[in-house]
Amino acid sequence: MLRPLHPLGRIGTPQEVADLTVWLSPPEACFMLGAIIPVDGGYTAQ
Repeated sequence: MLRPLHPLGRIGTPQEVADLTVWLSPPEACFMLGAIIPVDGGYTAQ
């Protein structure tokens, strides 16, 4: 199981991925291009 490997101790929810999409949707975020933003609770930062 992957859950214990995550720094937050849980698997992310679809809502948390959707929250990032909403955060990047406003016109103020239009200058952000080509970035990879992991939504993984810190898993890739280990």
